[in-house]
Amino acid sequence: MNENMELVMHIYKDAEMGAYATKNLLTLLLKKENKIKNILEYEIKEYEKYMHEAEIILEKNDIKPKTNSMMAKISSDMGIKMETIKDNSDAALAQMLIEGFTLGTLNMNSKIKKYKSVADKKCLKLAQNFLEYQEKEIKKLKSFL
Repeated sequence: MNENMELVMHIYKDAEMGAYATKNLLTLLLKKENKIKNILEYEIKEYEKYMHEAEIILEKNDIKPKTNSMMAKISSDMGIKMETIKDNSDAALAQMLIEGFTLGTLNMNSKIKKYKSVADKKCLKLAQNFLEYQEKEIKKLKSFL
């Protein structure tokens, strides 16, 4: 797989895990009155948008998008469930989401730097847009702290 497709695959997998984890969190909050639920619904749509954009690029290059492992998803499920059992306040949930987005931005920054000189502009632009989305969400979530 060439550098462009490696970068796009990273975007796909990061967005897929973000959507998966956020849906899981939203499911845990179904019968709760958290104000943060609207933000979670928006985040799922955004993650799915980036997954779709990455998927189109991958499929145009005859590459099947790879999802995250079941072990990674189970680990995510357990961590989210344990954190929400401890404290499901909007502030605690925002803190958990900020930590996830922060890891995502660190990962995406690293990938952008790694592929900057070899990836094409379209793929780099998608990566940069995904990074900017994550950074905006961190700022938005800080209002709940």
